[in-house]
Amino acid sequence: MKALSELYNRIIQRVNINLREFNFDVEPFIHNLVPFDQLAKVHGFYAVTAQHPLDFQFRHSNLAGSYLLGKCRTTNSILYKSDIRGDELKKKGSIFHCDNFKIPLTKEEGIRIENSFLIKTLVHNYSHDPESPERFSISNTVSTHYANIHGSPTDGSFLGPFATVDLSTINDCVIGAFSYVQAGEINHFHIDPGTVWVRSPGDFNFLFRYPADILGRYIQFRPGSQPDGILIDFVNDHKNAFERIFETVNIKSSIAVPPNASLDRFAVVQPKLSIEDNVLVAQRSFLQNSHLGRGANAQENCFIINSFLKGFNVTAHGAKLINVDLEEMVFVGFNSFLRGNSCRLGIGRDCIIMPHTIIDIQESLLIPAGCLVWGSVTCQADLETNSIPLKTLEKLEDGFSRKNLVFEGNGKKFVSAFQNRIQHILEANGAFYNGKDHKGHAQKNQNISFNIIQPYSEGEKEGVYPTIIIRP
Repeated sequence: MKALSELYNRIIQRVNINLREFNFDVEPFIHNLVPFDQLAKVHGFYAVTAQHPLDFQFRHSNLAGSYLLGKCRTTNSILYKSDIRGDELKKKGSIFHCDNFKIPLTKEEGIRIENSFLIKTLVHNYSHDPESPERFSISNTVSTHYANIHGSPTDGSFLGPFATVDLSTINDCVIGAFSYVQAGEINHFHIDPGTVWVRSPGDFNFLFRYPADILGRYIQFRPGSQPDGILIDFVNDHKNAFERIFETVNIKSSIAVPPNASLDRFAVVQPKLSIEDNVLVAQRSFLQNSHLGRGANAQENCFIINSFLKGFNVTAHGAKLINVDLEEMVFVGFNSFLRGNSCRLGIGRDCIIMPHTIIDIQESLLIPAGCLVWGSVTCQADLETNSIPLKTLEKLEDGFSRKNLVFEGNGKKFVSAFQNRIQHILEANGAFYNGKDHKGHAQKNQNISFNIIQPYSEGEKEGVYPTIIIRP
């Protein structure tokens, strides 16, 4: 495994050089996170459809257990059980709008991953960097368990477990565990674990930080140790269910799938699941004893257990719903953890559950319609502190603060930004398909073929894939 070891050391050096101002060494954090023998044994796979450009190039990389869709190139990188989903990359001839600029694209956008180690990471959407609209680049970066790199070109950075960078450009940054950043462009930032930061310069700034004692129960990540806490324990408790679907080439769906819905081949489906028209169920999601109403979706790494989704619900990447009832048009943000412990959690219509929210209750709780919820909620008193009606927020022009939250700027612009994004997600996922118009992922992803790729199995190159170029 000489070549694989050299590749690993190369990536560490590249990241450490970029983070030298913080005196931050990534090696103690990722040492033995992924055993090298796993990298040599687990196959990768890529998807082919008539709906997405086919252009894969893999050079001197390891792709163990990773899924790739769309136009993607990796060089000198290790991708371990990561999802590289390029089904919303910008098209040739389209116009990319950014601030007051209208940028025409002269070629198809592609994902480029170079000198990076991505562990169980989701990469999705398209670059929001106006300086490179045709290139979604991740370079000199280490990303750990269940992080999300969503529309965010990332260079010289480290992402802790369950961290999310969203619709931003990230350069030379450390993003702590369970932190969510959507802040435009940030350079040379060290984001503390448990930070939720949403900023639109000149419009609004939402900043929340989890208290250390609460965050520590759900996720901790110390040098030399595997991530631990409730979140990682929950995922690990269900990981055996995924083994069968990745070991078998063809698996027949165990439930009836409407003709306008999509149930991914690599999703886990347990008994008593039902889905309606225009539902999208993405790979690596886990569903059990639940109902997904028309136009609802379960995105990558979601868990939906003993729950009822009435329809047109967005369950964003990594969100978890256990014993939860959602009315229509409820948005549950990235990596949120919503759990009723032998009780029910009800969420009213048009609610927005902020990314990285933890609602973990021992007694039944109902969140009224049209609320924004954030932070940690365990009871009614917490809900009163960590929520606000959207109509109230829309009237605020100078912001407000509550305990660990500071909101600055215009509340109406903040609400509108979220509502517009929710509408876009539903449209992109095909929630509004009427049999003729408004096709989305739920319709386009129905006929995907999957192809296995494997590395050298012995010798100095063991664990490294040969150069592979796949084109139409």
